[in-house]
Amino acid sequence: MNHQQTIETKSTDHYDVLVCGGGTAGSIAAIQAARAGAKTILIESGSQLGGTITTGGVSFPGLFHAHGRQIIRGIGWELIEAAVQLNDDHLQDFTKPYQHHPEHQIHVNPYIYALLCEEKCLEAGVHIRYYETPVNAMFDGTQWIVDVSGKGTSSRLFCHQLIDCTGNALLAQIAAYDVFHSEPCQPGSVMFKLAGYDISTLNMTLIRSEYQKALEDGVISQSMFYHDIATLLRISHHSSKAALAANHIHGADSTTSITHTAANLNGRHSLLRLLRFLRTFPGLEHTTLYSMAAETSIRETYRIHGLHVITADEYVNAIRYEDGICYAFYPLDLHDENGIRPEPLESGRVPSIPLRALIPDNSHHFLVAGRCVSSDQMANSALRVAAPCMAMGQAAGATAALASRHGINPLDIPIREIHSLLRQHDAILPV
Repeated sequence: MNHQQTIETKSTDHYDVLVCGGGTAGSIAAIQAARAGAKTILIESGSQLGGTITTGGVSFPGLFHAHGRQIIRGIGWELIEAAVQLNDDHLQDFTKPYQHHPEHQIHVNPYIYALLCEEKCLEAGVHIRYYETPVNAMFDGTQWIVDVSGKGTSSRLFCHQLIDCTGNALLAQIAAYDVFHSEPCQPGSVMFKLAGYDISTLNMTLIRSEYQKALEDGVISQSMFYHDIATLLRISHHSSKAALAANHIHGADSTTSITHTAANLNGRHSLLRLLRFLRTFPGLEHTTLYSMAAETSIRETYRIHGLHVITADEYVNAIRYEDGICYAFYPLDLHDENGIRPEPLESGRVPSIPLRALIPDNSHHFLVAGRCVSSDQMANSALRVAAPCMAMGQAAGATAALASRHGINPLDIPIREIHSLLRQHDAILPV
């Protein structure tokens, strides 16, 4: 009997900047670093770019505007505008005040967004490697040596600067930098749409009554639902282009392959229970699943202990930092077993993010961007969303490119030089 031999490809490559994680922040970081002239590699453990917006199904990024003016632009906004145009969508009037912040989130086609992310990376000269993850990282005093493992491959990559955009601070942990997380972490969600019913014919009074009875009898739990049942049925119907429905998956954690598997299994099982439950109602007997995100979307895992930890008090009071590199704008948005209670920011206040929050304490030639930014849990509940993650990614990419060019640590780059490069690429900076 013939046995096919396993083929393993080994390689050694040198780069200026290595970005780990091709999600909301990582894809932007890689594009910016490459556009700034750095030889850049982007390694991603999955099969596509975009992260939470694409694979996680949270395809309504925001917020790019605050109090009637745009506060986040740059490469992320370039992608959003391109995705909106290619899908024949239209941007809303952001000068119009909203009653609820989702009114200023931008719904994009996640499939188009993934394609555009990839196209813009390749156009910038980014070397993309899918299905790979770092297994070891060591700084030898002048450069990083990163061992990467993938499907039938093992690589040793040498680079001047690292950017951790994994969302879990995975690369920071491998590099032995301090990280922390909150207990409990916020729940994850599976994003989905339903079909097979006519919302206009449903007896919502009866459905609400039966739903309440099922809660009291323990047939279902409130924690299964992100929305009340009437809202869920309205926004989750496939004809509703404006929104997606979501459940809550408590304990969802994407830190390791084991915990990420558990999050996906629990999320999908919860959705299956929900689907079967809905089909017991009159008018919903033929309800089916129209679409479902590929993965459970994760809100929170590990964060770095940075040179500065952004606190909720700093965030809500819109503290200005000498090393501010971008704005952020979103209500405090902590999800827990009781649901969600957004806390809007006061009128006129627009928080910002300092470069020091992207740099692990006692680190060398290392940056992070995205939800693993150095911040307490409440501040992170607002900082973790798409627009500020994109802005952080662009700032990290620009800083890493400059640090590689000069052969120094990111913190040693004059902030005015970082600002100058970001402005060249259409970013908006804190004033």
